[in-house]
Amino acid sequence: MTRSLTRRLNAGLLAATALAAAPMTAAPAFAQETVKVGFVYFLSGAGAAYGDGARKAAELLVDALNEGAVPAPYDKVGINGVPLEAIYVDEAGSVRNQIAEYRRLVEAEGVDMVLGYTSSSNCNALAPIVEELQTLTNFFHCGNPGLFEEVDTEPFYAIRSAPMGTMDQVGLARYIAETRPDATTFSGVNQDYSWGQDNWAEFQAAMSALKPDAEFKNALFPQLGAGDYGSELSALASDPADITYVSFWGGDADALMLQANSRGLGMSTDFAFTLGTGVINGLGQNTIAGTIVSGRGPNSYLAKETELSTWFADVYQEAYGAYPPLSAHVAAQGLIGVKAAAEATGTEEGTYPETDAIVNAMKGSTFETFNGYPISMNLHDGNQGTSAIAYGTYTGWDSETDMPVIEDVRVYEAECVNPPEGVKALDWIEGGFDGATC
Repeated sequence: MTRSLTRRLNAGLLAATALAAAPMTAAPAFAQETVKVGFVYFLSGAGAAYGDGARKAAELLVDALNEGAVPAPYDKVGINGVPLEAIYVDEAGSVRNQIAEYRRLVEAEGVDMVLGYTSSSNCNALAPIVEELQTLTNFFHCGNPGLFEEVDTEPFYAIRSAPMGTMDQVGLARYIAETRPDATTFSGVNQDYSWGQDNWAEFQAAMSALKPDAEFKNALFPQLGAGDYGSELSALASDPADITYVSFWGGDADALMLQANSRGLGMSTDFAFTLGTGVINGLGQNTIAGTIVSGRGPNSYLAKETELSTWFADVYQEAYGAYPPLSAHVAAQGLIGVKAAAEATGTEEGTYPETDAIVNAMKGSTFETFNGYPISMNLHDGNQGTSAIAYGTYTGWDSETDMPVIEDVRVYEAECVNPPEGVKALDWIEGGFDGATC
């Protein structure tokens, strides 16, 4: 009997006897040879500049976990002593295609879990199907607040171990207020879908809350994957703001930075890239000096030195000859978050816990990551994680170490940049960050 059929039969028996709509109680663990994981990243198109690091990190981590080579507390083989088996799927293509691929992973491949997805559109479309198919799915990187605020308001099988993108905007606004006190005018270039639109709305609200005199000039929304940003850059150059806010990711972020650099636009505005460490990974010395950067948390060049973070950076560099980008960090934490929860269920080593038991163990948990800062699963009934975020300013390239120079780095703890439980992100920002501890 396949794992997927076993799961569906057991789910059906439990559902038939359930008297309430609460999540199902944990069933006994199943003995199986491997834990089958579907990893979904952008492997082609403009998003591949981002997804490449995620896949490399997953491949590295799967091998290391199967060898028991990861430092404590992740030194147990695979997940709870059961080796991992990976299936990789390309996230490029239409939402309809991703729905079909997700169903194939669950119903034909019989995966035990799915980890991945960067596009907020894909996460929004898949969330109801995740609950329908009762398959643990960690949307480890799409950051739109609407995923659990509007689309899947009572999530169970859909989890997100990474923080919402809200912390990007709030952290950046705080960083600007502290390090650029004279900045009063702001423009934005963001991709024209829920991710870019939500981010710009949150940034405007956060900046206005901290600087009531803030003035917003250009609000530009090119299509995802546009590639050519000549008209947007012309608009920015004709009426430059003190700060130009950008939430692009992947190849779009690299292309925008290169084109802005070639026009010398960094001389008239300070860019702020919320995913700027990824741009540095892609462009190196072609990154515009003076750009404010972050990495969806204190990832990549902003990581804190710990045994885990040093191990991860060393093995990634040894394997791929490059420093781990932010996409590698978030992909890795997406896997170890589930591993930590599975091994906290108390299930006998060598057997894989029942899916409901893993989800319940993840709710309210805190686990260590490869950036040196913990993730706490404390929003949306424990299905949504929060973490600290770091921002700094890229000032140039150190040729001796072959590393970027990022100065004036500031870390904002999770309680400072994430909304409290039960409050929508934008409402929290517009209300003046009520309850924030900074």
